[in-house]
Amino acid sequence: MKYNFFLAIIALMILSFLSLSCSNDGNIDHTNSGNVSQLQDAIIQGNWKITRFIEEGVNQTSNYTGFNFTFNANGSVLATNGSTPLNGTWTTSISSSGTPKFLLNFNISNGPFDEISEDWNIETVSISLIDLKHVSGGDGSIDLLLFTKV
Repeated sequence: MKYNFFLAIIALMILSFLSLSCSNDGNIDHTNSGNVSQLQDAIIQGNWKITRFIEEGVNQTSNYTGFNFTFNANGSVLATNGSTPLNGTWTTSISSSGTPKFLLNFNISNGPFDEISEDWNIETVSISLIDLKHVSGGDGSIDLLLFTKV
């Protein structure tokens, strides 16, 4: 009798341990949602500049020299070089595959601001830099974009 009671206690302890270690949180990837939250918080804090834009292996950073970017909490963005203001929009999301995304759109059909109007993968976010990557759905080419806080 004591032996059965002892086995029952051991079995309950094992089941309790297993149920605690196998929690299901709805399959939320906290790293990805964290990247989105970090970006949303960081990007509206001050002005940013592009310190790297590599398009299909070609450095195009100089196309954005002198431009400062101001991202607003309402999803608008203003890029200005002192004389030329360009308005756009931005938003964040998590793709169906779980990739954190930053969508930037300047609604310009040609030129350098058309090239950065993409759905970017969020690679790294801090209070002073935002590192983004775009993989083309057509040919698989990779573009890299780095915003640094001014």
